[in-house]
Amino acid sequence: MTFKPLDPLLHSELRLAVMSLLVSAEEAEFSYIKEQTGATAGNLSVQIDKLSSAGYMEVEKTFKGKRPCTICRITVKGVQAFEDYIEALKTYIGGQ
Repeated sequence: MTFKPLDPLLHSELRLAVMSLLVSAEEAEFSYIKEQTGATAGNLSVQIDKLSSAGYMEVEKTFKGKRPCTICRITVKGVQAFEDYIEALKTYIGGQ
């Protein structure tokens, strides 16, 4: 059996959790992602920067009234990377 390589960028619990949320929601506010993942703001910011730098997501900084609001959106490249990761993972668990 041939195993497909796992994307090291997605092979991180928090980055995978963020991508999983965005695959189903397409976009989410930073505060929602933080709440859902239980991550600290600092760690989540670092991981979002890594995903954004790879082109897997876009980050938009806006305001809700006078409060800053960060919106994260998954990109087409991010969806493809996530789907490829899942397919690769299936080769390890016998799903392919």
